[in-house]
Amino acid sequence: MKARLKWVDGVCFLGESGSGHAVVMDGAPEGGGRNLGPRPMELLLLGTAGCTSYDVITILKKSRQQVSDCWVEIEAERAGEEPKVFTRIHFHFVVSGRELKADAVERAIRLSAEKYCSASIMLGKTADISHDFELRDA
Repeated sequence: MKARLKWVDGVCFLGESGSGHAVVMDGAPEGGGRNLGPRPMELLLLGTAGCTSYDVITILKKSRQQVSDCWVEIEAERAGEEPKVFTRIHFHFVVSGRELKADAVERAIRLSAEKYCSASIMLGKTADISHDFELRDA
C-alpha cells in the first residue's frame, strides 16, 4: 500500500490513498486548525470501524444471514499524556435484517476481532477493545 499526505496550511492536511481517494484532515481552532475535516485520530477510529464492519457483513452474508442494514457506534478513550494512544474502544453494532440469528452475529464479530480485522488487532496492543450488538427486524 502507498499513500500521500500534503500539508495545506495550519494543521490541515490533504491525504490521498493509493487507490486515488482524497480526504481532508484538520484540527480544532484551538489547536491551530479551521475544522475543515475530521481529526487524524477520528479517521483511525472510523477506519477501524470500517475494517471490522467489512468483516462482519462479509461473514454474515457467507452465513446466509439476511442483513439489510448495519452500523457501528464507537466510543473511545485516550491516554491523558503523550502519546495519547487509545486505551479503551467499544464497538456497538446495530444489525438489521430478517430472521437474523444472534449466534451468527456474535460469531461474525468475534471472528473479525480475533482473526480478520487488522486495524482493531493493531489497536488492541494499546487499547482494551470490547464489542456488543443489538438486532433489529427489518
